[in-house]
Amino acid sequence: MINENLRFLRKSLTWQRTWNAVKVYSGYFLSLLLKKPLIWGYPPVIMIEPGNICNLRCPLCPTGNGSLQRPKGYMDLETFRQIIDQTYKHSFMVVLWNQGEPFLNDKILEMVKYADQRKMFTLLSTNGNIYPEPEDIVASGLDSLIISLDGASQETYNKYRINGRLSKVLGFAEELVQARKKLKKKNPLLRWQFLVMKHNEHEIEAIKLEAKQIGVDNLELKTVQIYSPEDIENFLPLNPRYRRYKITGENFELKAGIPNRCRRIWVNGVINWDGEMTVCCFDKDTSIRIGSLQKSSLLQLWKSREFNNFRQQLLKNRKAFTICRNCGESVKMRVKQTIIKKD
Repeated sequence: MINENLRFLRKSLTWQRTWNAVKVYSGYFLSLLLKKPLIWGYPPVIMIEPGNICNLRCPLCPTGNGSLQRPKGYMDLETFRQIIDQTYKHSFMVVLWNQGEPFLNDKILEMVKYADQRKMFTLLSTNGNIYPEPEDIVASGLDSLIISLDGASQETYNKYRINGRLSKVLGFAEELVQARKKLKKKNPLLRWQFLVMKHNEHEIEAIKLEAKQIGVDNLELKTVQIYSPEDIENFLPLNPRYRRYKITGENFELKAGIPNRCRRIWVNGVINWDGEMTVCCFDKDTSIRIGSLQKSSLLQLWKSREFNNFRQQLLKNRKAFTICRNCGESVKMRVKQTIIKKD
């Protein structure tokens, strides 16, 4: 991640953003000490959902398996610009995903360009089965791209990425590498993300070789999130190293436990495709209502009574919230990262 960190610093570091981050983190640590939410400044990171629709049917994804309850749609360019205009002086980074495939939004590269023009670091995650022209992606100014690819064979890949084509994703990665060379660009940094599951853990060595051959920058092995006892048998890898859970019979719980703290809700603002702010990306159906950008500014929502009530309760008893019992806070989700060295 060295190259990505250097690009992040060179592009997005300003005194105003740095001072905002100092205030935010100071407020967070004092909040932990005082057990009272102190919110000083804007969120340093903004997660914006381009849409909550996907072309694949991944069985553990609420969008893919059809369990997502909130209305479906795509964010319009005006709403995106409104968010960026309110935050770019204070926030370092824009994360472009949540529940859905970002490249299904036909305005996605315009969104990237808009954030790039304001010197915000842009990060996007895709399943790689549908995408714009690779040269257009490179030219957009996108800084980092995660390509989710969980298999070295079509049979293995399609057990989770249902309706997906392995050859198409591999071809996409190869085209992006060539597009960067043609345009003489180092961005976007290409990160191959491999969810380690029971049916694919035997292919880890094979995908290391494939990643090197294609020329991606990083290979990241990530633990999978499960939701039911059936998922233990169906998806959890046999190697405990690649599990984020402790298993007792049919019960599972996070290895890290559920401490009464959460850095995310002090640092990372999340806006759904329709302009609704949610407390975090793990509140997939926006069960905790904060408000909409149609009625309030982003800073008003970020510092609102509704949000601070949630923060206050979390500091006292995080286990009380269903969305917190299975989230990634304090969890080492990426169990291994390999920087691919070019020959």
